[in-house]
Amino acid sequence: MVLDRPEVDALRTPRRPGSRPALRQTAVRFGLMVLPLAFFGVFFAYPVSAIVLRGLKDDGRWHFGRLGEVLTDPAIGHVLWFTTWQAAASTALTLALALPGAYVFARFDFPGKRLLRAVVTVPFVLPTVVVGSAFLALLGRGGLLDELWGVRLDTTVWAILLAHVFFNYAVVVRTVGGLWAQLDPRQEEAARVLGAGRFAAWRRVTLPALAPAVAAASLMVFLFTFTSFGAVQILGGPRYATLEVEIYQQTAQLLDLPTAAVLTLVQFVAVAVLLGVHAWTVRRRESALKLVDAAHTARRPRGAAQWALLGGVLTVIALLVLVPLVVLVLRSFDGPDGYGLTFYRALASAGGSGGTFTVAPLEAIGNSLAYALAATGIALLVGGLAAAALTRRAGRLVRGFDALLMLPLGTSAVTVGFGFLITLDEPPLDLRASWILVPLAQALVGVPFVVRTMLPVLRAVDDRLREAAAVLGASPLRAWREVDLPLVGRALAVAAGFAFAVSLGEFGATVFIARPDSPTLPVAVSRLLGRAGELNYGQAMALSTILMLVCAAALLVLERIRTDRSGEF
Repeated sequence: MVLDRPEVDALRTPRRPGSRPALRQTAVRFGLMVLPLAFFGVFFAYPVSAIVLRGLKDDGRWHFGRLGEVLTDPAIGHVLWFTTWQAAASTALTLALALPGAYVFARFDFPGKRLLRAVVTVPFVLPTVVVGSAFLALLGRGGLLDELWGVRLDTTVWAILLAHVFFNYAVVVRTVGGLWAQLDPRQEEAARVLGAGRFAAWRRVTLPALAPAVAAASLMVFLFTFTSFGAVQILGGPRYATLEVEIYQQTAQLLDLPTAAVLTLVQFVAVAVLLGVHAWTVRRRESALKLVDAAHTARRPRGAAQWALLGGVLTVIALLVLVPLVVLVLRSFDGPDGYGLTFYRALASAGGSGGTFTVAPLEAIGNSLAYALAATGIALLVGGLAAAALTRRAGRLVRGFDALLMLPLGTSAVTVGFGFLITLDEPPLDLRASWILVPLAQALVGVPFVVRTMLPVLRAVDDRLREAAAVLGASPLRAWREVDLPLVGRALAVAAGFAFAVSLGEFGATVFIARPDSPTLPVAVSRLLGRAGELNYGQAMALSTILMLVCAAALLVLERIRTDRSGEF
């Protein structure tokens, strides 16, 4: 394509804020925000605010005194303390075990590296009930440790901490390791040439550059563990409960909406603060460094120390990630008559689950796949429009819109699910009997992953290409179709994969709204674990194994098509 001189001059002329092209771009940006804002307003803000207001308002009167009553309750105080303490301990333990792994994946080149990186990411997209099932098979009664040494760690805090490290190991490896791989190693080498020791050079050169990534990863791990639900519910027993578990108990079991509303507000404030700090660390990381191609910084280990480090990291991955997954698979085949397919065959019959289901548990596989596909389509539409609106950095309004998109990751999924039931029950939004209710709840969790995956790639597209298309008469829609879409197609596929995986494993909201005759895989696993008997336990292990394999397959596909170098989710 050859441009005439006036067209080239037009591309080089700065756009004044009040000029017609600038105004058109602003109008397009806000037009793109309409659908995402409507989606989050109707299916997130409305249900959450409705359930909170219903808990704090009775007979037309506000009961704000309930805030003080709940927050001064010693039992609630213990829940708040444990939630914060276990999140801090889980974050510290995850950093201690995952930072060496981040260095190995960033700086070392070894056979099977790509496959191993996909393997360590599998736990992150696994449903929390599957994580709980895996550690129950490893640490619980009749588990591997119980059989070998008579040691049980279920219903202890150690089982919860280890499950959280298992779940979040990949967050640190991908976030910190992705940036570490792009730092120029010659800067640290120059410091050593000038007389600094190995540790001093790392502390003065590399650590300050990594600090924003470490802070961002720490905040995300703290956020995920602060709002932990499935793993704590399965492994914690009656002794331990996080805010999310307590909200579920107050809502579904005790029907104490005022207490649940107060706890939801507390969690919402804490999450908003964490997301604000996280956004600040991300902006620091985006603007602070000049990065190099990650393909040129990795090399084979040299010397005994580096080989020992690689061996240590591989050992940690084997014990922390692989062993729980392998034990889960083995337990799914360990039937009453020895190893076989007894539990898998029982999944084909509703009667084989002891009356737990009105349909065969195996049907949960088809339900989950159908729901996840629908949720992925919704998440791509809403998240794609939102990412396009956020492509050009703007003022506080757009930054606030970005933060809004992240809120579902930390807001109580239990509150969202119960809010769906009490708000979406009247025309024109009477959806309680509709199958679309489950994909809508799952899409709320998938949208942030779509935005975070597509936004860096969209921002990397040269603005001059869009401007050239506009000069040649293309409309904004055609410019996006002809310029942006071909460049971000593979990122779109990655976003779809992540949205599919997280939708497949959503549990907190789905447990409220999934119909008894159409359970999802995580809901089916939770129901089976809640019933006594070896057959129910074995079927839970079998369904968990199937769900794990589906998630692992999705991650392997993502690893092959992933093209961005940020290392983030």
